[in-house]
Amino acid sequence: MAAYGQSQYSTGIQQAPSYTPYPHHGQGYTVPPYSIKTEDSLSHSPAQNSLLSYASNFSSSPSGQALYSYPSHGNSIPPGIFQGANGISSSAAFSPSQQDFSAYPSFTQGQYSPYYSSHYNTPYLTASNVSPSSISTATSYLQQEHPSVITNQSPESLAGEYHPPASPPTPEKEQDSAQQRRGSDGKLRGRKRASDPAPPLDSEIERVFLWDLDETLIIFHSLLTGTFATRFSKDSAKAVSLGLWMEEMIFNLADTRLFFNDLEECDQVHIDDVASDDNGQDLSTYNFAADGFHSPSSGATLCLGSGVHGGVDWMRKLAFRYRRVKEVYNTYKNNIGGVLGSPKREEWLQLRRDMEVMTDMWLTNAVKALTLINSRPNCVNVLVTTTQLIPALSKVLLYGLGSSFPIENIYSATKTGKDSCFERVVQRFGRRAVYVVVGDGAEEESAAKKKNMPFWRVSCRADLDALSHALELEYL
Repeated sequence: MAAYGQSQYSTGIQQAPSYTPYPHHGQGYTVPPYSIKTEDSLSHSPAQNSLLSYASNFSSSPSGQALYSYPSHGNSIPPGIFQGANGISSSAAFSPSQQDFSAYPSFTQGQYSPYYSSHYNTPYLTASNVSPSSISTATSYLQQEHPSVITNQSPESLAGEYHPPASPPTPEKEQDSAQQRRGSDGKLRGRKRASDPAPPLDSEIERVFLWDLDETLIIFHSLLTGTFATRFSKDSAKAVSLGLWMEEMIFNLADTRLFFNDLEECDQVHIDDVASDDNGQDLSTYNFAADGFHSPSSGATLCLGSGVHGGVDWMRKLAFRYRRVKEVYNTYKNNIGGVLGSPKREEWLQLRRDMEVMTDMWLTNAVKALTLINSRPNCVNVLVTTTQLIPALSKVLLYGLGSSFPIENIYSATKTGKDSCFERVVQRFGRRAVYVVVGDGAEEESAAKKKNMPFWRVSCRADLDALSHALELEYL
């Protein structure tokens, strides 16, 4: 801000001469160790040159401008302090009798001593040694060194334990922070850490994406029939060979680890449909091969029609098998190579690479869309397929989709149809949520129209690219 009294103002106003500041009493003013706000709206630290002076011996003001001066109590206010259109033209000084400060209490630094604790001694200057005569250069602030982060620990082990060093607190802030630390430590003992939030409840889901499996997320059936090779000008023999190879791996996994031989005639819509018959028995040493699930008397009619159950003991054994299937899925959904073993694992990896080349990265584009949906806080992917439940789980694992679909979000429409499955999903997540159906067949499109759900048709890889683009732009 330009000083008052410059020659740029009207010549009709006489410039007041510079006045020698009146002497102060013996007590000099000091300032706290913070920036000083002046009338020019700029902050000046005690180490900077300023238009303010606080020492007891003021130097003469430069000629041509009258600086602001802050007289002590009991002294007169120098005239000409304001100049310009509204300046004070009288040069007569106020007499001490005109200045009555008896109603104002005197302020000293001593009454603020609680706010100048020892915390400020090291990084800052104290109030007693701040004066223009004692400070010649700016004092640099030394930042405290933070402890280095240990990189060989997992983020979960460090979550909730790292507290960045705070600036030196005042006594009041120190008490508040201690109470907050005690409260936060108590909360962490009794609940999960904030870095590992619980998944949203079904009632909190805002948008549900209902996916078809074959020919939408994965290419399988059209490889076996040669339809894919004919439509997209691929090697038909190679396509069929890959399809047969994948079919063998699907049913081998289903038979050896997912009890498909026992459950083929006892198919369920959902993995938890028979959970009510499970008594919670420990299955770590349970012998499934010798529990008599396939008794000679029952033969092939062991599993009856929908709604008709066997005895209580047999239903409990059926529930045990579905519980073990759920355990296997949750254990190996992100590491299916661990359940396949060393020779089969290399074959499976080679098969996946060959299929991605054959299908022009179809699965990769599908996983991209699934990942975008899973990244949203209140969105969920649900799989509704016409494949039986156990082979469907085997497909999901071998195609690497286990991380995108929790086993509770997989439904088989083999017995009931997709219309019934869609209604079941709506009852689970509520009618307030928005449902989007993604598929290639007429059955899911018809069911979506009946329930007034948007339908996204996938007939080629470009449709998956368009879906991912719409998700990135948050159109869906």
